[in-house]
Amino acid sequence: MTVEAEQDVPRRAVLENPARWAGALIGIAVNIPVTFHPDSDVDLLYAFPVFGLCVMTGVLASDAVAAPAHGRMRRTASVTPRRIRDCLPRSLTASIAAQAVVLLLLLAFAAATATADADGRPGRALAVQCPAGDQLLSPWPGPSYAWPGLGGLVLGTAVCALLLRRVTARPAADGQRRIRARAAIGAWGVLVCAPLFAVSLTMGVVALSLSCAGALKAVALWVLGTTAFVSALTACHCLCVLLLPQVYTRARS
Repeated sequence: MTVEAEQDVPRRAVLENPARWAGALIGIAVNIPVTFHPDSDVDLLYAFPVFGLCVMTGVLASDAVAAPAHGRMRRTASVTPRRIRDCLPRSLTASIAAQAVVLLLLLAFAAATATADADGRPGRALAVQCPAGDQLLSPWPGPSYAWPGLGGLVLGTAVCALLLRRVTARPAADGQRRIRARAAIGAWGVLVCAPLFAVSLTMGVVALSLSCAGALKAVALWVLGTTAFVSALTACHCLCVLLLPQVYTRARS
């Protein structure tokens, strides 16, 4: 790296945090005035991935801002290969990946059991046969509710993978790579955990409304309540990691 590039990197690094914060603020600002769907419950499920994608865009922008200008870098060969997994916060990444699997399983179960609601709209209710009479419970996160979360999850995961590849491939100090990788994982965590909270909470409310099911209802409420609680905590943690990744990196160094 040339002397000019070495002087340019700190100046660019100063803009990383503002770019990440701007993504989160834009995500909030977009969701306040914009209605993505006429149904308020579906609109909320759009709001989470829209916020997460804005957050991910902010992380991508911060990485682009931090990149040294072309023509100012002099590459040197490295004996030790750089791997993405060496930069990742392993416990947080594993937790988010597990919750992504849980989100997919819940959405698959909801889609398989969903039926039309009282207004005849398909995939928005759960029909249950009880001794006291049949129940039609909604909203239920069937296919109509699943697409926003799934779309945000797939797109966010692809952007996160691309960003981690960029962070690993570009010349930088190991500490800076870990900070940027942690911010990318934080943004991915928001995209995973916020929809998981919404889905598990919605299913939990439906389970609470059941007039039968006995022990199965109690187990479902415990599982869904625990999932909602853990996903909410993880989403808040990921948002903090996203906005201030250097604090967590220093605490573990």
